[in-house]
Amino acid sequence: MNSILTEDMGTITHVIEFEDNRLLPELFGEHDKNLVRIEAQLGITLINRGNQVAMTGSKDGVALAEEGLNRLYSRLRSGESLEDADIDAALRMVGQPTDLFGQQEPIIRTRRRQISPRTPLQAEYVDLIRGNDLVFGIGPAGTGKTYLAVCMAVSMMLSGQVEKMILSRPAVEAGERLGFLPGDMKEKVDPYLRPIYDALYDTLPADQVSRKLENGEIEVAPLAFMRGRTLKNAFVLLDEAQNTTAMQMKMFLTRLGENSRMVVTGDLSQIDLPPGQISGLAEAVQTLSGIKGIGMTRFTSADVVRHPLVSKIVQAYDARDAAKAGGKPA
Repeated sequence: MNSILTEDMGTITHVIEFEDNRLLPELFGEHDKNLVRIEAQLGITLINRGNQVAMTGSKDGVALAEEGLNRLYSRLRSGESLEDADIDAALRMVGQPTDLFGQQEPIIRTRRRQISPRTPLQAEYVDLIRGNDLVFGIGPAGTGKTYLAVCMAVSMMLSGQVEKMILSRPAVEAGERLGFLPGDMKEKVDPYLRPIYDALYDTLPADQVSRKLENGEIEVAPLAFMRGRTLKNAFVLLDEAQNTTAMQMKMFLTRLGENSRMVVTGDLSQIDLPPGQISGLAEAVQTLSGIKGIGMTRFTSADVVRHPLVSKIVQAYDARDAAKAGGKPA
């Protein structure tokens, strides 16, 4: 793509040209909504002129817009589609190596979707999962820590790197005592494991999920079912780990067997354990930090990739908690 640059009293106008006109309707969005979204975030002006975009504003803002548009265009050229969140992601990923977003080969390949990270920390997290036997993903809701872990589990199983997936959560709301709930064991635990199922169905056709659940290639079970096992040749995910006790966390971590990958995710601001009980995740993070072979990613509100309000909600609660910790009124 070609570009033209002019400058006038600190404001620059930069024109970039795209080669494939067929991709431009999706790149610009209906009624140029994608360009409008970029304008609002960067405080610049974008004007669509056929296969060109004229960008006017500060030098930094124009540079960010150019790299963001180039990443989105590369994403379209690789056969992927664009959603609103991808526009925001392209701007967040500016300055990162291009193989982290908008690359020819997607960073995670599954049967139903090709997934790219949407923030630098998400990219770091995926790289840590690839390169370490044990990884902790810690942070607020909406940062993709569980979703990306399930996507990596599916990808590694499809490529033959592991033979099975074991996906688990502590059923704190039932106190791990599920006998009083109606139905068989699957029906008892399914409500607590729904987010994991949602990620599975987003990465694999429904019939394949059902078949792999039936033949044991995918196992979804409450944490209590891990006791006494050695988990070999498997990708093992423990979600909502902030609700484990210290004993449960130690039990789970010591299940790691030969040729297995283990990911532990949780949000330390949403602990549902009884008052006075220490979170196994909090203790593990403190105890295991710095050990070679263990990776840790600490997500923040800046990594929230759900509705934009979710990030603002997380920031508001963080500010309230910080004020309380400092003895100030929230």
